[in-house]
Amino acid sequence: MKLRFAPSPTGLMHVGNARLAVANALYARHHGGTFMLRIDDTDVERSKEEYVREIYQALKWFGIGWDEFMRQSERMDRYQLAIEKLKQSGRLYPCFETKQELDFKRELRRRQNKPPIYDRAMLKLTSEQRKESEANGKKPHWRFMLSGREMKWKDLVMGDCHVKLSSISDPVMIKADGTVLYTLASVVDDLESGITHIIRGEDHVTNTGVQLDLIEALTDHPNTIQFAHLPLLLDEDGGKLSKRLGSISLRRLREDGLEAKAVVSYLARLGTSRDPQLLSVDELAKDYDLSSYSRSPARFDIQQMLALNKKCLHTMEFSEVRDRLPEAVTEEFWNIVRPNIDILSETRYWWDLVHEDIIPEVADEDKSYLHLALECLPTEPWGQETWSQWTNILKEVSGRKGKSLFHPLRLALTREDKGPEMRGLLPLIGRERVVRRLTEACSLA
Repeated sequence: MKLRFAPSPTGLMHVGNARLAVANALYARHHGGTFMLRIDDTDVERSKEEYVREIYQALKWFGIGWDEFMRQSERMDRYQLAIEKLKQSGRLYPCFETKQELDFKRELRRRQNKPPIYDRAMLKLTSEQRKESEANGKKPHWRFMLSGREMKWKDLVMGDCHVKLSSISDPVMIKADGTVLYTLASVVDDLESGITHIIRGEDHVTNTGVQLDLIEALTDHPNTIQFAHLPLLLDEDGGKLSKRLGSISLRRLREDGLEAKAVVSYLARLGTSRDPQLLSVDELAKDYDLSSYSRSPARFDIQQMLALNKKCLHTMEFSEVRDRLPEAVTEEFWNIVRPNIDILSETRYWWDLVHEDIIPEVADEDKSYLHLALECLPTEPWGQETWSQWTNILKEVSGRKGKSLFHPLRLALTREDKGPEMRGLLPLIGRERVVRRLTEACSLA
């Protein structure tokens, strides 16, 4: 068994294609197969090395790696051999229409209530007409002549699938500038590298029908590759994901402090009947099963992924995150704030809040209480028990209890309604800053 993840390095890797990387890698590992990373970089103008490096980094961050590697830009000679074979068989033919001419034809067919598919007019071109077009400086793009059959296959997720090729335009395989397009290059690579299974998005179903026809044209025998098309992703409101959340890059997730384990765990179960569970890559691969996927679109819930991330962080030791925290952060500080962060980058917020000057918040009715709190403030040294000692004294002298006892103090000292436990936070803030914040809170009230 051999699977591949084949991104185009024309932009940052995002959650949509990351889900497919995870699916292919886990399925290969589950079956003891091979996982290939293939860089689909035939689009020389748009492909960038910085995006190739981002793909490497994303897969390594996920911890899935790859067993084999391929770059399409290094395989142009192989595509040329396939092109010559298709030309000789008459399945690849030149077309000289401009974009404007093709747009006009499509619009005309629409007005005639006909499907806007290509009319194959260039098949009627004589050799003399072709020579004349070339003499006039026109360079053709090349189309693959579809068989017109109904292509059928048993999809590992969608079940019985079929595509009527008669309702599809002959696809362009080579642009006028000589660029080999995805469909042809991908089929050649899949065949020559021995790919046995392809897991991709449901939006590729029609393309699969075309590729099956192309496979038969190149090999003279039926397809042997098995396909699995995962349902599309929707946002929380049921809208298409690609415009908003689908474009969230893995770089942004890393920079925001999300943990790879949480992201992979969420994406591995997204769209299945199984609840997300925080697991390692090996654990996820062990019971990875395509039959658990629904055929209905899946909803990407960022809050659910953040919940997994929070759970992940709350179990992580200081040694596991030390190199990603601000340099001055101590193990004591990490253990105190860890239960109250959803993403690692929030650590910086709490560090700054503890150590830098802030503008406290206070209600007018709490002014006298904060004056009293300042008068009752224990002397140093401070420890974990200082908060209880201080609030017990305030409870006796003020008569307050519950929220009215604790909440004004938290607001004055942290500006926040909730957060890390004050018994741990108070010694970190220190008596000098506490005095300064209470004094300022009283003056603001």
